Amino acid sequence: MNSWPRLYAILDAASFQDIEALLSAAEELLAGGVTLLQYRNKSANTRKMLEQARELKRRLGGPVKLIMNDRADICLAAGFDGVHVGQEDLSPASVRKVIGEKLWLGVSTHNAEQITEADKTSADYIAIGPVFSTASKVNPDPVVGLDGVRKARALTLKPLVAIGGINRANCRSVIEAGADSVAVISDLMREPRKSAEDFFRILG
Repeated sequence: MNSWPRLYAILDAASFQDIEALLSAAEELLAGGVTLLQYRNKSANTRKMLEQARELKRRLGGPVKLIMNDRADICLAAGFDGVHVGQEDLSPASVRKVIGEKLWLGVSTHNAEQITEADKTSADYIAIGPVFSTASKVNPDPVVGLDGVRKARALTLKPLVAIGGINRANCRSVIEAGADSVAVISDLMREPRKSAEDFFRILG
């Protein structure tokens, strides 16, 4: 992928009634132009998670780069393109040992110290957030704001993905603050295809 995609779609399994609803949303996002998609599931057991991940890969694999949240083992077993880890998950170095050199590795950060640390690792991109207040996490980290995005941009040359409360109304300001991409969960849910198309039109 030569240029970093402006929109990083995140599918949270908790937002869907069943696997069919999740897969349907994924296909709609693909139709809307999404090329980078993270699958996040904090509640299912490993077997169910792997089944869903494999089905996502079967339906979307190819044009879409698929990233697995947290689970390096499922990333490999499902044939995904990369894994994304938070501050409480396996260290980037440990994940890299599991997934090898070719797959993508993303790391979540919430402050300058974490960004500086992540920058020293083999991470392919760094996520910064929450930029705005978010409803997708039970115990979110403190909001960093657009200023946090600007500070993050100054601390790393790696691709920077902003996350947290980003929607069509505020996404442009996030890119202007220095992010390469915006990660979006809830504002893609209602009409995934139309929402994705809107984001691409706004982000240019």
